[in-house]
Amino acid sequence: MIVEQHHIAHTNVVSKYYQFVPEEIDIAIKDFQSILEKEGYHPDGRMLFTILSDPTSEVMQAEIFLPILESNFTISDEEQQVYFHSYFSVKPMIMTRLMDDFETASQVKFWELMHYIRQNGLQQKTPVFVEYKTSHMGRRYVEMSVGV
Repeated sequence: MIVEQHHIAHTNVVSKYYQFVPEEIDIAIKDFQSILEKEGYHPDGRMLFTILSDPTSEVMQAEIFLPILESNFTISDEEQQVYFHSYFSVKPMIMTRLMDDFETASQVKFWELMHYIRQNGLQQKTPVFVEYKTSHMGRRYVEMSVGV
């Protein structure tokens, strides 16, 4: 199912570019978290990323976004490609949700989004965003969305 008029909005978000094989995304996320913690910042537990490369590429290029508790941000010069967004918003978007088997379902859902764009005469305006979420009952799920 594809949902229209979706949007992403967060405050105090730090982002960093990474390249990795898809199976190693957890390593990239942990690296980014450790950089922020070393600099004295506190990620609030939410995480999203954009897929900047062809999703079938062996090596993925992505921008990882981590909202932090702090509202001011300064980082040492040795860290490169780290950016602070006091307000981060993307709209309008279309979105689909993955409830289980994220690794396998993500490819299927990605192509569903691309097909929906073509089928409905829309224009893709952003890369695909992948946002990890937890329901009020504690169940983890993933939302994949793209700006149109």
